[in-house]
Amino acid sequence: MPQIRFDIITLFPDSFSYFNQSILKKAQEKGIIQIKIWNLRNFTDDKHKTADDYPYGGGPGMVLKVGPIYNALKFIKGEFKTRKRKIILTDLRGKIFNQKLAQELSKEKQLIIICGHYEGVDERVKKFVDMSISIGKYVLTGGELAAMVIVDSVSRYIKGVLKNPLSLEDKRFNRLLSIPVYTRPEVFITDNGKKYKVPKVLLSGNHKKIEEWRKKHAKEIKI
Repeated sequence: MPQIRFDIITLFPDSFSYFNQSILKKAQEKGIIQIKIWNLRNFTDDKHKTADDYPYGGGPGMVLKVGPIYNALKFIKGEFKTRKRKIILTDLRGKIFNQKLAQELSKEKQLIIICGHYEGVDERVKKFVDMSISIGKYVLTGGELAAMVIVDSVSRYIKGVLKNPLSLEDKRFNRLLSIPVYTRPEVFITDNGKKYKVPKVLLSGNHKKIEEWRKKHAKEIKI
């Protein structure tokens, strides 16, 4: 039984190859998390599998229909029974996603994420969701990228997903920090001969001084 299950409703199910890589792939293979991708067109009720239509009142673009989304939600909720569930709509007008919200959502057993697309979704869809989330004040072609961001960020809080718990940056100093990091080679030389060296303190083996250096150069991220 996974610690959390993610269900993503989308018009473009082939967009999520990222989930088959690295940390998230391993977490799924170990059964720590489960990610299911649902093609919205499979929940339509016409032979053409129509999941979008022109907006009433005119205007550019297409709008995702309420019916298929409602059908998908009903099916998914019926397949996985839990009271600890949040249904999320990716929406430019939604609450801005941040680290605090990611941590809160990690306490749920199931997150159902509806990927907005084109000019948006029928406004009546919001009657069936718990919250709308935006990952930033900019426009994306679709909510698939936003869904991947949410799944990735939330998964990091699930026990066993990260091999090293210190990788949860906000736990290192009880706040979210961006710290400069280096790896081999000790000296990198460009084509024109310019040298870029790793700070000596990081090569010293003096853990106290290294920690002091990291604190000095850490940049706090507002969350």
